[in-house]
Amino acid sequence: MTRVVRFHELGGPEVLRIENVDVPEPGRGEVRIQVKALGLNRADALLRSGNYIETATLPSGLGLEAAGVIEKLGEGVEGFAPGDVVSVVPPRSMIRWPSYGELANFPAALLVKHPASLSWEAAAAVWMQYLTAYGGLIDIGGLGRQDFVVITAASSSVGLAAIQIANEVGAIPIAVTRTSTKRQALLEAGAAHVIALAEEDLEARLEEISGPQGIRVVFDPVGGPIFEPLTAAMSSGGILVEYGGLSVEKTPFPLFTALSKSLTLRGFLVHEVIGDPVRLEAAKAFIIAGLTSGSLHPVIARTFSFDQIVEAHRFLESNEQFGKIVVTV
Repeated sequence: MTRVVRFHELGGPEVLRIENVDVPEPGRGEVRIQVKALGLNRADALLRSGNYIETATLPSGLGLEAAGVIEKLGEGVEGFAPGDVVSVVPPRSMIRWPSYGELANFPAALLVKHPASLSWEAAAAVWMQYLTAYGGLIDIGGLGRQDFVVITAASSSVGLAAIQIANEVGAIPIAVTRTSTKRQALLEAGAAHVIALAEEDLEARLEEISGPQGIRVVFDPVGGPIFEPLTAAMSSGGILVEYGGLSVEKTPFPLFTALSKSLTLRGFLVHEVIGDPVRLEAAKAFIIAGLTSGSLHPVIARTFSFDQIVEAHRFLESNEQFGKIVVTV
């Protein structure tokens, strides 16, 4: 028996329970790890509340990211051994491979021997944010030197990863946030410019910053009314990569702007990269190189203990965090 987090009904953080269950033996191609730390993602809260792209079969586990030590190998696994230190690339289904537990099974193909310099907390905070940012900015957006890139929801873990990746390739990251409260923190995190939506005219500020060059890449998880000022400030042939839908308002399609500027408006899910072995290996190589050099470094908003999982989810939904929420096990 081992302790895992499950929920028996959909709802808020209070539905999460720590229970003792039998974790099955790792199947063919799987590895069981002793979990040392968990990375929390908004997707976890969406599954728990019944608003995710997966539908939970109750009672359900949850969680997409973990770091730990390999305890046991399933049949057919090569390249790993008990005792190896690994972190987990998010699986396609957190219902099939939930991470919230003292022990957890994962496909061996999704395990990474991360740089030894990383703490457990940092290792658990790597793959969702950096793979999402890499996929949107580099794999799809082709972001390069001196490109202006707009990063909305910039204080999120993915937003901060995107700022770091933009700087890594010599682009110019423009962070967009709700108020100026986090302006200085975003500048210290590497943003070249910060725009506070509630206090500034988004289109005017983007045009002022980018000048005649315009914005070539927009990386956005929000949608809603900001589509119009974002696209209005984009350059001819620019690309807007949409990887979420946080806005509760309708998202207008800027038809004439898209036509006149030959814009690409592209939806993106991180599993595009994770599900393609060639693209995933390229992404892992880029990210591991950045982690090793220190140019990529996970920003931890706050760390909770495993017994504080309900409090951790409350903080996850508070929108107060700057970076990643991590739970130690």
